[in-house]
This record gives sequence, C-alpha cells and structure tokens, in this order.
Amino acid sequence: MPHSSPLRVLETCLYAEDLDAAHDFYTGVLELKLHSRAEGRHVFLHCDTGMVLIFNPDATEVCDPDGIPCHGSRGVEHVCWAVEREDLDGWRDRLIAHGVAIEHEQSWPNGARSVYFRDPAGNSLEFATPRLWENDPD
Repeated sequence: MPHSSPLRVLETCLYAEDLDAAHDFYTGVLELKLHSRAEGRHVFLHCDTGMVLIFNPDATEVCDPDGIPCHGSRGVEHVCWAVEREDLDGWRDRLIAHGVAIEHEQSWPNGARSVYFRDPAGNSLEFATPRLWENDPD
C-alpha cells in the first residue's frame, strides 16, 4: 500500500534522573509548557506542535509486557531547537543570565548559527537558526 514519508518529528526523548531539576530548567529557563508529569517517571513538555519527553531511565528501562515497549537511555543525548535568527542572541543572553554556561557557538558555512549548552542532566542542547540544514526554509 503506498504511503507518504513522515511529516515531522512529533516527540523526542531525553533522560534525566533528577526530574525536579529537569522540570525547573525546561519550564523556567527554556520556557517550555508543562503537559504532564508522573512523579519519578517523566516530565512531558510542549514545544510548539511537538513534544519533549524527559524520562527517568530508572523507571522506563523496566519493561511492562502489557504496556508501551520499554525504552531508556543513559548518557548524553542531543536536541537542537530552531529559533529565529533575530532571537538567537536573546536566547544566549537568557541562558547566561540563568547561570547556564555556553559550551560553544558556531557559525556555519551556509550562514546558519548555533549556540550549544547543557541541561542539568548533562544532555547536549542547541539553539540554531532555521537554515542549519540546506533544505530548511529561511
């Protein structure tokens, strides 16, 4: 049966054992809106039309044979958010004002720019201007 390719990424997952710190960082610093929270298990956040799911790996690597397949990770993950070119410096300044260290800033050959930083769990996060990938619209 014919089908089209996927439309977009609907959700992405990060992992953090300290969900309180993750909640405070993602809602307070990055201004994502809380969708739901299950104590000790997860924090789910809205990011425009997508979702950022933050799981405690201690809870999600245990498989429930009658439920959603187990999934979990340990170690550093990466997520990149697109931000408008004119907003990138403001986001960098906001991160610094909240005590978040800027790990790296990159100017790409195609004119895109990126700012890299870490969340409290050590995950690698990035804000980038939309033209980071050649097929991205301005």
